[in-house]
Amino acid sequence: MKIYAKIHEAKQEIGVVKKNAKNPHFKNTYADLNALIDAVEPILLEKGLILLQPIKDGKVFTQIIDIDNGEMIESNIELTPNLTAQALGSQITYYRRYQISAILSLQSDDDDGQKASAPQAITKPICSPAAFEKAVSRYEGLELDVFDKLKTVYTLTAQQQLEINEITKN
Repeated sequence: MKIYAKIHEAKQEIGVVKKNAKNPHFKNTYADLNALIDAVEPILLEKGLILLQPIKDGKVFTQIIDIDNGEMIESNIELTPNLTAQALGSQITYYRRYQISAILSLQSDDDDGQKASAPQAITKPICSPAAFEKAVSRYEGLELDVFDKLKTVYTLTAQQQLEINEITKN
């Protein structure tokens, strides 16, 4: 298929994507969505490939389409239902960023990805939805260190961490 030859050529030109953003919660750096798009889209377009990331049927899709013949490679990931608009927006951005990196196998040493794959010395239980909601209600009652305490006892899901980031951002 011609699309794979074009992606191969594009990957040779893209190289390593530079990190340009810092996550204040984890004290790491990463390439944000705009940096990824800036790094890959001009090269893909030069090769006759278009990058699309539609949202349909509750999923974020990442598609690379060969405009010469319509061939396409595609990846998708399901969105978490019933999120606030802010949490949903954060999740969409996060998924788009990771899907671009994954579908093109981009070289970047994303700090939080490395931490997630590193062996964990102590296994903590996953935070239950009930325990998480209790912590959120305590935070809203101005018990500001509640999330720090929660993290020492439980392993938070990615969605719970996204929600904490949104809550504490304001």
